[in-house]
Amino acid sequence: MSPPPPPQRRDAARASPVVVSGMGMISPLGADVGSSFAAAVAGRSAVRQADAAVAAGLDGLLTAAAAVEPQALLGAADAGLDRAAQFALVAAAQALEQAGIAANPLDAERFGVYVGIGFGGAYSLDAMFTRYFRLLLGDEANRRRAAVVHPLTVPRLMANASHAMVSMRWGLQGMGNTYSVACASSAVAAGEAMRAIRDGYLDAALVIGTEAMLTPGSMVAWNALRVLARPDAADPAASCRPFDRRRNGFVLGEGAGALVLESASRAAARGAVALAELAGYGASSDAHHLTAPSLQGQVRAMRQALQQAGLEPSQLQYVNAHGTATELGDLLEAQSLAQVFGAGSRGPAVSSTKAVHGHLIGAGGAVELILAIEAMRSGTLPPTAHLDEPDPRCEVDLVAQRAREGCRVDAVMSNSFAFGGSNACLVARRPEPSAPPAAPEPRP
Repeated sequence: MSPPPPPQRRDAARASPVVVSGMGMISPLGADVGSSFAAAVAGRSAVRQADAAVAAGLDGLLTAAAAVEPQALLGAADAGLDRAAQFALVAAAQALEQAGIAANPLDAERFGVYVGIGFGGAYSLDAMFTRYFRLLLGDEANRRRAAVVHPLTVPRLMANASHAMVSMRWGLQGMGNTYSVACASSAVAAGEAMRAIRDGYLDAALVIGTEAMLTPGSMVAWNALRVLARPDAADPAASCRPFDRRRNGFVLGEGAGALVLESASRAAARGAVALAELAGYGASSDAHHLTAPSLQGQVRAMRQALQQAGLEPSQLQYVNAHGTATELGDLLEAQSLAQVFGAGSRGPAVSSTKAVHGHLIGAGGAVELILAIEAMRSGTLPPTAHLDEPDPRCEVDLVAQRAREGCRVDAVMSNSFAFGGSNACLVARRPEPSAPPAAPEPRP
């Protein structure tokens, strides 16, 4: 018996669909998409006590470091790049390989690169100041050399360093940009890339979210904000507990996710397999508070994404929530989800994979969207690990502790809500059956 058709759109006049034809990932959970998703489904946490060199003297600091060193997957020429750029190159290579796209495509001028990153060059910046102050506080002879740093320090520190390296490596010359919108960075990058393709400015784009800020300087700053989780006495790996009544904060992670987006006509013309359709993007600004979320801002972003996708709330089956395991953040997101979809079993299944891979900041939007797409493709919904005591005030259908298997999932949402009040929501759905290649669309 053939599966039922995907849900119908309300907006028949919507532009040509944008599909995902390749995905890549290097994360705390694994060196690629498959291993990362398998770990998320199993609830296998990558949270550990931080190395002493990173902890900067802070007691009980936790991190979720990448499962593999990015340099081990790259050539010697990339050893001098900032760690965030290395992550970006690894994820980009995987996504392009799956999509069947080689360097210097014939339509390179219509192929863009969109990157999201929260704090570019954190490793390079930390290393520069460490060296500078060690020399500055040394003897007189060494002080004269205190200003001597690597000549490529500034290019390494640039937020757009990953964009530059990926564009040059694969010869992608189309329009693109780097977005630094805290936790919403790569979700915004994906949404803006989708718009550029949908509106005819590009035919394809490589979207990347990357982050590498597990450095002493970053840890001290985040610790001062009082949002980091305290170690669980029995099991440090279980310290991040989104939506649990005992939650007390998140754990910083690192890594990158990448997606190849194409117009459906371009993908069909070259015989590519559409893994999903990126169908909806909603964005809003709270204009409310620097760190506290706004229910109505989140509601606006989710409703925009559903409307753009042409879906009713009842047609969406799974949400990979922002779910940072902060007291107010989880509660407000649960309330906003209930307002958009309905409370409890009336709404979609909800989980937060941050429980096992940590908060990837700028990379989070891309990584969590990929995990949501994999949930749709496999019919297996990853759980919120360590959710032993659900907060009764969070009245949504939480996937707790164990994955749900054998689910029919036609559409998914990924939420990214950032400090500063920037909200971004993405909706992906099952792609429609391939159609014969359409005539080229007029270019703006």
